[in-house]
Amino acid sequence: MKILNELYDVVVERKNSKIEGSYTCYLFDKGLDKILKKCGEESAEVIIAAKNNDNNELKNEIADLLYHLTVLCAQQGLRWEEIEMVLKERKCLKK
Repeated sequence: MKILNELYDVVVERKNSKIEGSYTCYLFDKGLDKILKKCGEESAEVIIAAKNNDNNELKNEIADLLYHLTVLCAQQGLRWEEIEMVLKERKCLKK
C-alpha cells in the first residue's frame, strides 16, 4: 500500500495547489461527476484488457484505475489506510 499512499499524498497536494496544466487539478476542477466518469471508463478498460488476455495492457489499465480511484478518495476525504483497514477486517490481508 506504500505506493498508493505516496500517490494519494501527491494527489492531495495537487488538489490544494491548483497547478496549471495538471490533469489531476483538471479532474478536481471538473468535480465529482467527472472523477466518477473516469473511474467508470477505467473500470471498463480493465475489463476489456482482461477479456483480451493482454496482461501488458491490463497492468496499465489497472494502474490508471487505481490512479482515478485515488483521486476519488482524495475528493471524498478517504485515505487508503481506511480501505486497508476494511480489507484487514474482512481477513483479506494478513499483517
